[in-house]
Amino acid sequence: MKHLFIPLQGAQMLFVAFGALVLMPLLTGLDTSVALFTAGIGTLLFQLITKRQVPIFLASSFAFTAPILYGVQTWGIASTMGGLMVAGLVYVLLGITVKVRGAGFIHKLLPPVVVGPVIMIIGLGLAPMSVNMALGKTGDGAVQLINADTALIISLASLITTILVASLAKGIARLMPILAGIIVGYSLSLFFGVVDFTAVNQAAWLSVPNFVAPEFNWHAILFMIPVAIAPAVEHIGDILAISNVTGKDYMKKPGLHRTLAGDGVATMAASAFGGPPNTTYSEVTGAVTLTRCFDPRIMTWTAITAIVLAFVGKLGALLQTIPVPVMGGIMCLLFGSIAAVGLNTLIRNQVDLSEPRNLSIVAVTLVFGIGGMAFGIGSFSLTGISLCGLIAILLNLLLPKTTDDHKAAH
Repeated sequence: MKHLFIPLQGAQMLFVAFGALVLMPLLTGLDTSVALFTAGIGTLLFQLITKRQVPIFLASSFAFTAPILYGVQTWGIASTMGGLMVAGLVYVLLGITVKVRGAGFIHKLLPPVVVGPVIMIIGLGLAPMSVNMALGKTGDGAVQLINADTALIISLASLITTILVASLAKGIARLMPILAGIIVGYSLSLFFGVVDFTAVNQAAWLSVPNFVAPEFNWHAILFMIPVAIAPAVEHIGDILAISNVTGKDYMKKPGLHRTLAGDGVATMAASAFGGPPNTTYSEVTGAVTLTRCFDPRIMTWTAITAIVLAFVGKLGALLQTIPVPVMGGIMCLLFGSIAAVGLNTLIRNQVDLSEPRNLSIVAVTLVFGIGGMAFGIGSFSLTGISLCGLIAILLNLLLPKTTDDHKAAH
């Protein structure tokens, strides 16, 4: 009887992750069915590499939202996927380095003073897009898709629902604020008559997702590589979190090198099919904490459920009908939360911003990121999170450490 219960628990875990999983491809113009498929495949590959020891689910990473939007607009989906595949390879190389030199290497290369502002840029850089969509416009604000007054009612309802569920709900419901926000916003959209079901009516019940093969463009590759910084550090945090929940040290067994490599291979596999990069999902870790279901086999069934749903054509078409204000309202909270995580990284690690060295790293990274600074050589240009990541790392490596005498003088 217990074995029959495991697939049901697996399906429940996907329900927890579903809102965030499909929202990311909806924002970036990728196929939601492909995202479901690659989340399942990525999780199974992660389990293979980590010897099915960690009860964790991998799916669409929001850290890559802005870079994917820029990449798709500049080079197209195929070249963007090629860049993401190489970013996944960076994870694997980080895993190998951790195996050879130990986990301390990552903390030296990516201390909190580097990671904090880069994570803040991931959230704050998308703030204008969130507001534009909440007001019924396209992400760039160029076209008004839905009447602004109607859009504001829908987006605020989605936002308030998401906040209330995250803050006040009990049990498993508390882990699904994004899904709750989508349901309420979508219901209001139906009431206002701004949902178009044409695509759903035309879609087949069963269909193969729109897979896209990657192409390798060195501009896209060099742009995407630095973006891997923040998710790699986020991965370490997620592994520590699930270790604390289960009482097992996954940093030692199967080892951080295996979990990082698993995350990297999952991202490479996702981009091979045209899906968003994978990352470990803290929502699912929260569900594991709540249900006390520590059996990694549950995540195998979560992955299988995601793969099966990817081939339901009507579901993919239905997800594409979610109006822009619904996503915009939720994004106002979501991307603000990402920025807050970056700020908390600085606070929790007691980064002293009265030190000129630390202040310089954080200040330059934030202004370059929010201001849209771009460095170009010929036809190649670095901007956004990629540029911020490189600048933060270089400043941290080049600026001399503050001496005790200097600290005492201040």
